[in-house]
Amino acid sequence: MAARSAPSCHLRLEWVYGYRGHQCRNNLYYTAAKEIVYFVAGVGVVYSPREHRQKFYRGHSDDIISLALHPERVLVATGQVGKEPYICVWDSYTVQTISVLKDVHTHGIACLAFDLDGQRLVSVGLDSKNAVCVWDWKRGKMLSMAPGHTDRIFDISWDLYQPNKLVSCGVKHIKFWSLCGNALTPKRGVFGKTGDLQTILCLACARDELTYSGALNGDIYVWKGINLIRTIQGAHTAGIFSMNACEEGFATGGRDGCIRLWDLSFKPITVIDLRETDQGYKGHCEGELWALAIHPTKPLAVTGSDDRSVRIWSLVDHALIARCNMEEPVRCAAVNVDGIHLALGMKDGSFTVLRVRDMTEVVHIKDRKEAIHELKYSPDGTYLAVGCNDSSVDIYGVAQRYKKMGECVGSLSFITHLDWSSDSRYLQTNDGNGKRLFYRMPGGKEVTNKEETKGVHWASWTCVSGLEVNGIWPKYSDNNDINSVDGNYIGQVLVTADDYGIVKLFRYPCLRKGAKFRKYFGHSAHVTNVRWSHDHQWVISIGGADHAVFQWRFIPERKLKDALHIAPQESLADSNSDESDSDLSDVPELDSEIEQETQLTYRRQVYKEDLPQLKEQYKEKQKGGTSKRRERAPGNSIRLHFVHGYRGYDCRSNLFYTQIGEIVYHVAAVGVIYNRQQNTQRFYLGHDDDILCLAIHPSKDYVATGQVGRDPSVHIWDTETIKPLSVLKGYHQYGVCAVDFSADGKRLASVGIDESHTVVLWDWKKGEKLSIARGSKDKIFVVKMNPYVPDKLITAGIKHMKFWRRAGGGLVGRKGYIGTLGRNETMMCAVYGWTEEMAFTGTSTGDVCIWRDIFLVKTVKAHDGPVFSMHALEKGFVTGGKDGIVALWDDGFERCLKTYAIKRAALAPGSKGLLLEDNPSIRAISLGHGHILVGTKNGEILEVDKSGPITLLVQGHMEGEVWGLATHPYLPICATVSDDKTLRIWDLSPSHCMLAVRKLKKGGRCCCFSPDGKALAVGLCDGSFLMANADTLEDLVSFHHRKDIISDIRFSPGSGKYLAVASHDSFVDIYNVMSSKRVGICKGATSYITHIDWDIRGKLLQVNTGAKEQLFFEAPRGKRQTIPRMEVEKIGWASWTSVLGLCCEGIWPVIGEVTDVTASCLTHDKMVLATGDDLGFVKLFRYPAKGKCGKFKRYVAHSTQVTNVRWTCDDSMLVTLGGADMSLMVWTNEVEGSREKRPCDSEESDTGSEEDGGYDSDVTRENEISYTIRALSTNIRPMFGIKPHLQQKEPSMDERPPVSRAPPQPEKLQTNNVGKKKRPIEDLMLELVFGYRGRDCRNNVHYLNDGDDIIYHTASIGILHNVATGTQSFYQEHNDDILCLTVNQHPKFINIVATGQVGINGNVCQRCVTAFGLCLCLATAPSVHVWEAVNKQTLAILRCYHSKGVCSVSFSATGKLLLSVGLDPEHTVTIWRWQEGAKIASKAGHNQRIFVAEFRPDSDSQFVSVGVKHVKFWTLAGRALLSKKGLLSSLEDARMQTMLAVAFGANNLTFTGTISGDVCVWKDHILCRVVARAHNGPVFAMYTTLRDGLIVTGGKERPSKEGGAVKLWDQELRRCRAFRLETGQVTDCVRSVCRGRGKILVGTRNAEIIEVGEKNAACNILVNGHVDGPIWGLATHPSRDFFLSAAEDGTVRLWDIADKKMLNKVNLGHAARTVCYSPEGDMVAIGMKNGEFIILLVSSLKIWGKKRDRRCAIHDIRFSPDCRFLAVGSSENSVDFYDLSLGPTLNRTSYCKDIPSFVIQMDFSADSRYLQVSTGCYKRHVYEVPSGRHLTDQAAIDRITWATWTSILGSEVMGIWSRHAEKADVTCACVSHSGISLVTGDDFGMVKLFDFPCPEKFAKHKRFLGHSPHVTNIRFTSGDRHVISAGGDDCSLFVWKCVHMPH
Repeated sequence: MAARSAPSCHLRLEWVYGYRGHQCRNNLYYTAAKEIVYFVAGVGVVYSPREHRQKFYRGHSDDIISLALHPERVLVATGQVGKEPYICVWDSYTVQTISVLKDVHTHGIACLAFDLDGQRLVSVGLDSKNAVCVWDWKRGKMLSMAPGHTDRIFDISWDLYQPNKLVSCGVKHIKFWSLCGNALTPKRGVFGKTGDLQTILCLACARDELTYSGALNGDIYVWKGINLIRTIQGAHTAGIFSMNACEEGFATGGRDGCIRLWDLSFKPITVIDLRETDQGYKGHCEGELWALAIHPTKPLAVTGSDDRSVRIWSLVDHALIARCNMEEPVRCAAVNVDGIHLALGMKDGSFTVLRVRDMTEVVHIKDRKEAIHELKYSPDGTYLAVGCNDSSVDIYGVAQRYKKMGECVGSLSFITHLDWSSDSRYLQTNDGNGKRLFYRMPGGKEVTNKEETKGVHWASWTCVSGLEVNGIWPKYSDNNDINSVDGNYIGQVLVTADDYGIVKLFRYPCLRKGAKFRKYFGHSAHVTNVRWSHDHQWVISIGGADHAVFQWRFIPERKLKDALHIAPQESLADSNSDESDSDLSDVPELDSEIEQETQLTYRRQVYKEDLPQLKEQYKEKQKGGTSKRRERAPGNSIRLHFVHGYRGYDCRSNLFYTQIGEIVYHVAAVGVIYNRQQNTQRFYLGHDDDILCLAIHPSKDYVATGQVGRDPSVHIWDTETIKPLSVLKGYHQYGVCAVDFSADGKRLASVGIDESHTVVLWDWKKGEKLSIARGSKDKIFVVKMNPYVPDKLITAGIKHMKFWRRAGGGLVGRKGYIGTLGRNETMMCAVYGWTEEMAFTGTSTGDVCIWRDIFLVKTVKAHDGPVFSMHALEKGFVTGGKDGIVALWDDGFERCLKTYAIKRAALAPGSKGLLLEDNPSIRAISLGHGHILVGTKNGEILEVDKSGPITLLVQGHMEGEVWGLATHPYLPICATVSDDKTLRIWDLSPSHCMLAVRKLKKGGRCCCFSPDGKALAVGLCDGSFLMANADTLEDLVSFHHRKDIISDIRFSPGSGKYLAVASHDSFVDIYNVMSSKRVGICKGATSYITHIDWDIRGKLLQVNTGAKEQLFFEAPRGKRQTIPRMEVEKIGWASWTSVLGLCCEGIWPVIGEVTDVTASCLTHDKMVLATGDDLGFVKLFRYPAKGKCGKFKRYVAHSTQVTNVRWTCDDSMLVTLGGADMSLMVWTNEVEGSREKRPCDSEESDTGSEEDGGYDSDVTRENEISYTIRALSTNIRPMFGIKPHLQQKEPSMDERPPVSRAPPQPEKLQTNNVGKKKRPIEDLMLELVFGYRGRDCRNNVHYLNDGDDIIYHTASIGILHNVATGTQSFYQEHNDDILCLTVNQHPKFINIVATGQVGINGNVCQRCVTAFGLCLCLATAPSVHVWEAVNKQTLAILRCYHSKGVCSVSFSATGKLLLSVGLDPEHTVTIWRWQEGAKIASKAGHNQRIFVAEFRPDSDSQFVSVGVKHVKFWTLAGRALLSKKGLLSSLEDARMQTMLAVAFGANNLTFTGTISGDVCVWKDHILCRVVARAHNGPVFAMYTTLRDGLIVTGGKERPSKEGGAVKLWDQELRRCRAFRLETGQVTDCVRSVCRGRGKILVGTRNAEIIEVGEKNAACNILVNGHVDGPIWGLATHPSRDFFLSAAEDGTVRLWDIADKKMLNKVNLGHAARTVCYSPEGDMVAIGMKNGEFIILLVSSLKIWGKKRDRRCAIHDIRFSPDCRFLAVGSSENSVDFYDLSLGPTLNRTSYCKDIPSFVIQMDFSADSRYLQVSTGCYKRHVYEVPSGRHLTDQAAIDRITWATWTSILGSEVMGIWSRHAEKADVTCACVSHSGISLVTGDDFGMVKLFDFPCPEKFAKHKRFLGHSPHVTNIRFTSGDRHVISAGGDDCSLFVWKCVHMPH
């Protein structure tokens, strides 16, 4: 029997001995059926103790290391290791896969846990970030992902009492997670003082936010929330590995071998000590397992391991029956023939013999030092051969008490295998070098004579080298990875074990390398040994690392059928007979056509997707080059009119009737809908490269097409509207070769052409991938969805037939089972039959295979040669094959009812076109409308009438490139010639058919009509050319002078006297047509000739060569001429097809190195130059195209190279040829002005116009702003020196003796008696915020609740502000600045707000982003929050990988989708389904800033984005974003400006506001008018009122009588009404507008929010704020709830906390830096940035006095408590004292000496005698007042009582400095009036609350977030009722309410 087919017997796993306990935990459970589920190696085991039976789950491909049980206890989830590990959810009852979750983790899956209702599963990866991932496991969909921890995570659990909460623990951490939207947010557990920070091994969640966890030291830690509240010490004496919670309490298991039971409050109940038990289920543990021996007469197996144990297993009872421990690790074993002695070889070189009966020792012998790896008793029982790692074999005599009888020393390497001959006279050995040697026994002499060993019969065969087992080795491999072999002579099979965990079954003997086999998975890595049982009923295999013993039942051929039906859980997929690579001589030769097809490669050097990137790179390189003004694009445009061709040569089943009887098919990159009544075509042009497959939706009105690409896409489009409905991409590579819709039309299956031919199942409307799996190594031709069960499908291809069913995110495939009926054939087509079980496939040999379930039932001979196409009818089938015959069959393929041969004779009279040959190979068949539609390999589409006549509908060239094209000089016809060896004439008039065809001996590359149109010259590939009669195509004359391809051929103009013939030999020959003689040769080209053109006189030839030379020759002799470049265009050329020269310099693209312009052609009026290039683009340029990179219009329809382009004689049409796509496309030329305004299909060239409509400082500022995230902020003051907590404390000289007699220390701070008892402040609550972010954000103020409330943002908080009362409430969940805000307008989502924030994303790891759209570096990633405005509840957090931040958000019409735009360099646009937290689609938006993107108010799929020189119209199709740039071409003089705002009108109108003040009006994506100067300055904001369609615009204007910064327009933007804002500003700059009931809400650049009444135009300012920051100065009134703020914007403002408003503001004309109230509150001092200070009287706001003694900024200013002195501290390192009692002259009385750096804060002592100054070098100094003397005596300083404390320095406040502030500082502080609390502000934007004093480093505190980076100042108000904090970056003032501790 030939070893070239796999053996027909089979192994079935019957039992597994072992359990994986090492490096795993929590992996043993009871199911609902009281069965035990666990795992061993790569197998999930379900063990029934009642029946003592095992079932196996075999869906994993590598070791399983984690397991979780579903709460209903039937389903099990298991996770494995591996490079691409996956999770399987399976049923423990049927052991079938339910769901596969993959493509997220790497390395392995360490933990798994189901949530309470079992809907979600959480997994933890083994990657470096220990990613935590939450799945909707039924759908196989990842919901959320986050980095888990930097170190290993050991356990994770859902909190079963709180939804959406999880807890994980591991090395030195425990984390508490919450899931919201797609964001998993962790909080670290705080160990605090209660316990030591240590590794937590396991956990269990309980009620009331309690979590119990087991620690490495044996303690149990109890957590409440995130805080450790108590520890139960010494629960176990060592680590606690497992913890289980149930209704009655908890169980814990530890390393100490004990299980302890606890009650619900964790009081101990009882202890079970397992160290004393013997019961239970045992397997080998540590070390490797190598030894295996089989008892010669009984069903017993013996194993021995590195764990030093020897175990005997009963193969019948499946039990361990004896065990014995040895002194040394055991490496091999053997049982004597009589079954009495058991020999064991040890790792230390000794061997021991035991009696099997009672395991007592017979002898122990140590003759060697290295491990004994193999030993065997001779068949007669007299000898024992012992093979050692020191490369010798010793022979011992059994009867002589194992005396040594001889040794064999021929090997040079360690001994691996031994076998005795049947007569015990010979021994054969294998060693580590793969050598096979023979020895005579018992002496051990080596046998070198081959003859002597020839006839020896071996008692056993366990050697891996030798003729009989050659076939176990693959053809090209080294012999070192097969560990063990055992031959079964009776069954003629051989079993092998290898390093890859595979057990294989071969025929025995197998002589030729690369034999076929069956393979069985289950073991993890190495299978170390394998043996047949004594009666060959079983195979026993053992795993080295998995310590498992597998027992397989052998099923001989005769029982196979029954076995398959007995064992339903047997998944044949796991044991498929694998192809090996031996020569397949008994498999038929592949059909030539199929062979050609399998060799096609669809790889491209450059994919169209790469272009934008390449362009950027080239632009970077050429930045230095000067740019001339580029020509405008031409006014003409072309429109695809007709395509000749159909792709049949490498595609199949790609031709269908639509609902209304049109025909849909594809060619090149075009989907074609052909109307056969009118002979017209319509086109789907959404693809940009070859379409490879096409399927039609069951409703027959949608079509799916798949294309070639780096990340290829499948488009689903509507045949009526030709609009894309969905675009699917992201999971295939290189191309999509097969697609199919499900019967209900909701799903789509696609197959890729990557290495593993990935199969993907989609929900195409949503654009979601449902499942994915690897298909096959070889090409898959077809995928078919089961019409009855949407979860099943089949794929068929080269030697491939697989039946799949969906399991969650994966597909489980089973190979078709062929049995004895046939061979493993190549399948070309497949259909399902009349039940879900029946399937039919056509093979490459002409058979039809009939399948039931996965079994081949019968085959029917159907065609001669391959069956390429099949179609199922209501009753019966139709098939088509290479033999050119269409056959109709009955419904069981019993009889063939009718055949139609495709022959010329059968063509119906009047059928247009010509059939090229009889019986063309049929590639597609479809039925409908009473006809059979047939597509052939030759590119023809025919319609066969049921009665027989055939009509030819479409045809094109056959396989081979098409290059030759010529248009007739006066008729609308053209000629083409191709490598398919045909010359064809086509009619370009409405009949659109092929008029004539002629076969040539060779392929041709060029052709040309003579000027009179009578002759046609054709250049061929072999160097010859011929002239034919243009009407009959018969030869006139032919020549053969050259060897290489003739590349261009041209008649001279006029009479056509000469013919120029250019060849790849780099010559041009000139022939005289009349005399048929060669008259001249043009020499001098260094490379092949590409194009030639004549001048009008017929005297001069222009030649282009492959080396990009442009040469000129004189005719007829061919003398070379040199013509200056400038003169070339002055010569009149008869034609222009040249691609070189000055006048077409502009046709070369930016990326000229990557792509070649292959062809060009100039219109006869010399206006428009058409070009074709390597990338398949057809472009039109204005002629002459001078200057580099001219502007153009570009059209995509061809897939790869466009080889030729020609205008027809009257310029009415352009004809283009696609080289490899073999299509001939006819385009109509639409001249400027003549066409109606319909949108053209072209893409404009990249209009990088230099002018963008002007300059505006606000726009520039917004565009260039760089957003810092808090975590990275650095200090706002230029501090230097050593930070306080790092300074060494100087010991003071007079440390006070610790004597109680010393007087009590005075108070640190004078306390104003606040209440009689001092109550510390325990919390701060945000009560008011004065501020609004208008300076660089827009459209961020909205009405809510019918205009009662407004919502806006500043810093990192969202503010809901009540218009009537001024009360505010806050959304404070953002952890960094908010940049944008929008409100959901849909009535279903009332009060739903979305806000986007700043963030960074560290180097976004490309891998994880591409795989699943989410990055692991999410800690500081920007995010969008969706929240409910009234109760502030977060509904979703969308973590995105827009790096830097989110600058625009918008809800769709239904409110379900959210659009976000990023600040990353690509300005990515992303669409979310926000309720699920799912990202739907994402795409790079623009390379410059996008300011706003908004959904159309009536759409869920269309939106518009505007930005710097950018407006784009987007459509969401499924998962893809398709965009069109706005087209300006139709309006004269329009230019792309920077667009700032967008609004919408009815009938697809869009309005965009520009930087120049114009508003552009767009219809679809075409500019149709401009509203000039709608505002005088930039139009920053626009708002569309949904109620009545009116539009509000806001701009930057100077208020005037007629104009205003806010205007209300009608729906068409034709009439408007202007409103003035009355803010008193010089210019109003509006940043946000919104319209409610009768009111317009306006947000301005000046941080004001104003309500304007529409009727009376009255303005009401609702919100005020500082315009520019930082706000440095802050002062609170000594007795009232007022405070002052002074900022860089040159204003000082007075705020009233009780009335929640600004009372007054003073414009100083200069930036203010500091402000202070006098002790009585009657005066205010203000310090300015220019060194001046002013004193105002509060009552009248009159200036009392002012002075400027310094040139630099005044940093702090203070009145002394007795009101006598004013201290002024400046950045000139100085403090000046002024005596106020001397009146307003303000003469300086003195100043402080030697201040080391600039002054930050100052405080007077209570008695006005001292001043403390904190400085910029982190030093605090104390000075006497008014002398200014420096006080250095520490003891004296310690006794001072201070009136106020605002210093950030000093030992009393050491604790406020944090350890994390390397770059950032504490900026301000203030001690409460009670003297016991302290608040600080820092550069991170945090406000912190401490106790005062806090001398200990890193004191405990509470922190309050909300500000942007840099809190610049902070103060308590009188009575400690409030804290005011001032922001640096956010220009906002926060008022916090103090919450005092109760008495």
